[in-house]
Amino acid sequence: MSEPGDRVKSELRRRREDGDMENGVGGKRNKREPSRLESCLDQPMDSDSIHEAVTYGDSKLPVQHYDPDTTEPVICGLQTLEELLSWKRSDANPFNVASVPLAPREPSLASTPRKTLVSHDMMGGYLDDRFLQGSDSEAPYVFYHWNCIDIFNYFSHILVTIPPAGWTNAAHKHGVAVIGTFITEWTAGGLMCEDFLKGEESYRAVADKLVQISHCYGFDGWLINIENTLTEVAVKNMPLFLRYLTDQMHERVSGSLVLWYDSVVDNGQLRWQNELNQSNRIFFEACDGLFTNYNWKETSLEFMSDYSAAQGRQADIYVGVDVFARGDVVAGKFETNKALEIIRKHNFSTAIFAPGWVYETQDKTEFRHNQDRFWALLSDHLYIHRPVSPLPFISSFCQGFGKAVYWRGQRERKGNWFNLSAQHIQPLYHTSVENRGWMRSRGCPEDAWDGGCSLLMEGLIPQNQTAPVCAKMFSLHVPLPSTSLLVLIYKASAGIRVSLQLKTTDASQTHTDVHHVKPLDEGHQLVRQFSELCGDLDPYGWTVRCSRLEEGGCILREVGVSIQRDGEPQDTAFSCRIGEIMVLDAAHLQTPPQLLQGLCIYDVVWLRGAGPSAESSSPCLHLNATLRWDYPSELVRHFRVYWRRLRGPIPEPPQVNWCWWPGHIPTPSG
Repeated sequence: MSEPGDRVKSELRRRREDGDMENGVGGKRNKREPSRLESCLDQPMDSDSIHEAVTYGDSKLPVQHYDPDTTEPVICGLQTLEELLSWKRSDANPFNVASVPLAPREPSLASTPRKTLVSHDMMGGYLDDRFLQGSDSEAPYVFYHWNCIDIFNYFSHILVTIPPAGWTNAAHKHGVAVIGTFITEWTAGGLMCEDFLKGEESYRAVADKLVQISHCYGFDGWLINIENTLTEVAVKNMPLFLRYLTDQMHERVSGSLVLWYDSVVDNGQLRWQNELNQSNRIFFEACDGLFTNYNWKETSLEFMSDYSAAQGRQADIYVGVDVFARGDVVAGKFETNKALEIIRKHNFSTAIFAPGWVYETQDKTEFRHNQDRFWALLSDHLYIHRPVSPLPFISSFCQGFGKAVYWRGQRERKGNWFNLSAQHIQPLYHTSVENRGWMRSRGCPEDAWDGGCSLLMEGLIPQNQTAPVCAKMFSLHVPLPSTSLLVLIYKASAGIRVSLQLKTTDASQTHTDVHHVKPLDEGHQLVRQFSELCGDLDPYGWTVRCSRLEEGGCILREVGVSIQRDGEPQDTAFSCRIGEIMVLDAAHLQTPPQLLQGLCIYDVVWLRGAGPSAESSSPCLHLNATLRWDYPSELVRHFRVYWRRLRGPIPEPPQVNWCWWPGHIPTPSG
């Protein structure tokens, strides 16, 4: 056995490519998926080990669900109608089932008057994000401005594009719906449409499969994009297909939606309209909304404002904006805000296509800066929604990637990593300038409390300013118990004082209170209880401050940080690294943790590969396997999976491998 890592993976791949792993794969897997999480580790009372007879042959793992070199779980779409129509729930990849349900939000998606959709189209899709348990990508594309969008569309040019679970998990934490893509194109697409739209039985069969796939994998709907001409029969049945699919999605998947892309018109011709009009109205009225093409002019928006079919449904018209600015468009790139200004002026929703432009065309080493700049330029035309959730509320600001893994302020593992399921609830990133002072916040991977980055706040308090500098971090809708424990973990430069600032409303949301909470003494009962649960209150140079808020029956609406100069009036530059914020129900601090249930190991695969060090020439066995267990996901943010390398009769001490989210378990080689 050998330890996991970049060198081992690359060596395995090299040997495969060079044909140097003769008879190198062996494996077995359970033929039957257990109906419940029975443990297959149950051993006789006198046994304390598991024995596996190593045999070699072809791996029994489904080819489409696992990387052939490492057996890491991956996701791909469906290429053909035959694949779609033969799809069964038993064929689904269990690693791509989203583990996070769609969080409630305020306002609800249905009542949001002007929505923002992001269509993620990048280099064909299924890049680093196809590895469902994460990868060691050095510079991945990551989205983290979730609080200002409403719908996330994962787009590619495959017939059925199924969103990777990491995207769904990250979006759902923030109350953002996720939709996949059903697309047909060119001559082949026309033949497929002619086939499945030939009659009621055939189009219902396709719709039923799309509903089953969405329900199985836990995402929220579909963008239907038909970019080929349709025959007379096909175009007649298309609205019937849309209506049936929409009705079935609404019945089976709560909060779901089906959108139509502005492409085909009612006579079957492929003719983009760049607006809602009489030629495409029949499709719009059969589903939840229209995503227009990008080459519109303001006259199109003026026409739609008065068009009868749009009345009462302006929020369902998503005016498309191509960030790459291809074609005759109003604006794109770092001037995308000019297009949004016009769209919002006429009270329409928007669909922002390919905002990964900031990643694909700009310096990847400046990705965070360019991403924040792009969304800051749009901020005046975006509308913040608030996740609605019970306590606890916890965020360590992790964006789902980093240069190292941190736990409780200590770096536990060095090296690049990427896993969207590890992303925490994201704050509001902003830059403000007032008088001679300024402040900005950004994700910073150079140090963290938990995960891959912290929130770094930098600024200048001018000499003449005596009031604290306050920065809103979260907009929320969280009902509060009678007593809440607030925890702020930070590192601050000298000369400033840091505290939490909260805004609450009463149940009717007619009265707002601002609370500047003060730290509790270390001897306070709540602090002692928290310390017993979580350990040292001053670890590795981080400051941990606990406060109490007694506002039962109120709604927590905002969480922010207050920074005040501590000393004589003078221009004071500051930096404050926020590691974690918690809002906890004080009554539940003594709740004992539940025990893990139903541990199983299956999909056992042995690989011959490189030795434990770069200099080693001896062959080595790598164990890849799937672990499964049952545990309430709301009680845990990640698990630790321990493994150890065996070399002869003397085992090495156990080592740790991280699991970032329940149900998405890194399978160690070793």
